[in-house]
Amino acid sequence: MPLTIVFVHGWSVTNLDTYGELPQRLRNAGEANNMDMKIEEIFLGRYISFHDEVRVADVSRAFEAAVNDQLAALLKSSSRFICITHSTGGPVIRDWWNRYYPSGGKTCPLSHLIMLAPANFGSALAQLGKSRVSRLKSWAEGIEPGQGVLDWLELGSKEAWLLNKEWISGNRMVINDSSVFPFVITGQDIDRSLYDHLNSYTGEIGSDGVVRVAAANLNSRYVKLEQVRKNDVFTGLEKTEFKESPETALRVLHKKSHSGDDMGIMKSVKANPDDKASDETVKAILDCIRVKNIKDYQDLCGHFKDETKQTQEDPDEKIEQIDRRILPDRTFIHDRFSMVIFRLIDSDGNPVSDFDLLLTAGEDNDPDHLPEGFLADRQRNHLSPEIITYNFNYDIMKGSPEIKKDGKVLRNEIKGTTKLGLQIDPRPKAGFVRFSACGIEASEELLDIVLKPNSTTLIEICLYRKVSNEVFRLVDFNDRLADDGSFKDMKPGDIIIT
Repeated sequence: MPLTIVFVHGWSVTNLDTYGELPQRLRNAGEANNMDMKIEEIFLGRYISFHDEVRVADVSRAFEAAVNDQLAALLKSSSRFICITHSTGGPVIRDWWNRYYPSGGKTCPLSHLIMLAPANFGSALAQLGKSRVSRLKSWAEGIEPGQGVLDWLELGSKEAWLLNKEWISGNRMVINDSSVFPFVITGQDIDRSLYDHLNSYTGEIGSDGVVRVAAANLNSRYVKLEQVRKNDVFTGLEKTEFKESPETALRVLHKKSHSGDDMGIMKSVKANPDDKASDETVKAILDCIRVKNIKDYQDLCGHFKDETKQTQEDPDEKIEQIDRRILPDRTFIHDRFSMVIFRLIDSDGNPVSDFDLLLTAGEDNDPDHLPEGFLADRQRNHLSPEIITYNFNYDIMKGSPEIKKDGKVLRNEIKGTTKLGLQIDPRPKAGFVRFSACGIEASEELLDIVLKPNSTTLIEICLYRKVSNEVFRLVDFNDRLADDGSFKDMKPGDIIIT
């Protein structure tokens, strides 16, 4: 049976040449490997091109309509299609999958979702705003979304949080023979010709110049920490929930960036089968297409894991040296990174946006015991300030051996830490409704479940909402005239409603 492949790009692409020669190369490779492929392209640009009012949910609806219309014959025959996405196309199809074909419902017409450099947990660049993002070459060659889409893509967006929490919980999206097989293929290199000197995110280590490996990877987890009240004492935070996502195929490729003709994970692929620079990308995609059942999928997850390890430990990938001619050469060490997205709410589910978060480490639960250089970035979501994203250098946090090249020490051994904790100082601390500081002591368990290489963890922190009993009191009718009956200067007192 012929395979139907649907390509889905990002936003504001006005010409199908955005796919470059990848469709033809796959057709050629499929024929060479006795894989009969039929390629269908659904062009989404006309729905959303720089229209700020359009959101990811709207594009999901448009995609569902396009599938039912343009693939009607395929659906009628009970056949299924394969989808290859680039960049923001990945989250769009995941939203569509979650929205229209949840687990236990009707069979999804999509069998394989192959995501190239997907912004599954967002992109650090999105917070720059539409005007600045649109001029970045590293971004613009792949996607140029309107503001509604940028709001989804901003790290820690409420929409991305909800979709990824659904994914981790496994309530709506599962991996099995009758569902969807998801794959993530990404790079971790920077095309220096696309580097924007006004924005260091375009050269961020651990990313492809637009999307971090940790933000692309669907292997993720959710942790809930709750502030508990016992005998009128507000104790520290306790872990009350922990869930891990299904194991998902992740492949990190050599020398691939987000976009561009030379290194772009999609645009650099050439149709000519003799082009060796495209072989790794094409082989990875074909490996995904060949998956027929859950055993194949699990085998490929392990195979991809081994190949990713080889890529990230390859000295030519680990150490990047740039010859700057007149100026001294630059050396970059490509460590692995972990993203942690914190969300603070109160015991009623309301967002808590005014707080300080302090990380601690070591035997003494001390913030000074964190290794130097452990934190690469911190970004608070501008629409949901209760959500803040930390980007950790995993190899520094866990410890790194001495790194040398040609006998020269590029970085001394780093000891790292074995324990992680945190302290929360929320506000307001006084008044009729208030919060109290709390934390969780540094432990090996917390470090182990929170930090994984190339991966993201969602941590939801629930603070006890302390409400004074003076918010509502009953006054005896005979005492109503005491102090002229005024209670405008009433103090909140120390008694908290249980």
